[in-house]
Amino acid sequence: MTGEDHRHTTPDTPQDRREYFRIEDHIGLELRRVDSDDGADPFIDSPLEELKAEFRRLDQDVKTHLTTLAERDRQLAGLIKSLNSKLDTLERIITFEQNPLQPEDWQDVSLSEGSLCFVTPTPVWHPGDRLALRMTLPPELYQPRAMAEVFETDTNDQGQTRVCTVFTRISDSDRQQIARHVMRWQVRQRQNR
Repeated sequence: MTGEDHRHTTPDTPQDRREYFRIEDHIGLELRRVDSDDGADPFIDSPLEELKAEFRRLDQDVKTHLTTLAERDRQLAGLIKSLNSKLDTLERIITFEQNPLQPEDWQDVSLSEGSLCFVTPTPVWHPGDRLALRMTLPPELYQPRAMAEVFETDTNDQGQTRVCTVFTRISDSDRQQIARHVMRWQVRQRQNR
């Protein structure tokens, strides 16, 4: 892993271009080929999805009420915020334990808020291919999801293919999870120097 930060521009139209910080990291990565970007989530593999959606709705309610409560009682708001963070962490641990990633699902990637590059042992992806991604970002175990399109592939002498994708659809909350992960990774790298 390199600790060097550099800017990356996604290959969108000039009006939509946005720069993101890019890191080299070791993450859990699950991939699914998709035929279209129709909005269906290929990772819904559990009857618990409705409960997870309810959990996210309740979490949003708590955050809304915390803002109002903080104006009246800062200590109580701080305590509730800590308890909410504790519940979020517990939820990520339980989710991860229910669906642990296999060792081959963990790999070195190049990650930004707008794109992801990874290496495959065989050239199974080609420019224009669409895929669904679910990442597991340690140590927080966030699991952002995104729809992506392959924009570049490069096969090396050993037959491995570096696949570069750009996110075509990602929720704001998933993009924010990636942004927080990138910032924390950069802070850890600076502390380790």
